[in-house]
Formats: sequence, C-alpha cells, structure tokens
Amino acid sequence: MNIRVLAGFASLSASLLIVSSTAVAYTGQELETGSKISMPQASAIALKARPGKITDRELEQERGGSGLRYSFDVKSHGTTYEVGVDAVTGKVLENDLEGKNPD
Repeated sequence: MNIRVLAGFASLSASLLIVSSTAVAYTGQELETGSKISMPQASAIALKARPGKITDRELEQERGGSGLRYSFDVKSHGTTYEVGVDAVTGKVLENDLEGKNPD
C-alpha cells in the first residue's frame, strides 16, 4: 500500500469514529419542544419497564396520555416489544408484543 492510500484510510477511519460518537437523530425529533421528558430519560423508563435492547425509537403524536409519546422497539430474549412512554409525564402507556405491522 502506498502512503496516500494509508493516509486516506486513516482519515476515513477518524471520520467514522467521530460520526459514531455523535448523538443519533430519531423520527419525530422536531416534536421535542412539546415534551418534558428527554429521549435519554424516556429510554431509561422504557428499559426499566421492558429490559432488553432498544432497536428503534421515535417521538410521535398519538392518542392516549398527553398525546405525545416516545415509542420504542425493545428486543428482549429474541422477541420485540413496543414500549410507549408519555413525553410529558413519563408514564408507560404501552408495553406489548410488537404487532404484525410495525410502524
């Protein structure tokens, strides 16, 4: 390998490292101004209600509770569950098996 290729690879690796360490955007992020609970707080609430690994997250307007909820797909023991957390109160609104037609 020549020096240019190595330098390019090093630059690319550094860029990937920086990207992977930044916060990941999620669907509905523009609705955050109406929430009192942050995404990290809601994530902790969801994982307390359903221990596992969060595989998807979003903030959405949906009936029930305050009308604004964080929705998480949590994989636990090979099964995916949907956990909904009210974005204003932090109350768990849903903690069920993911349906046949996930959002």
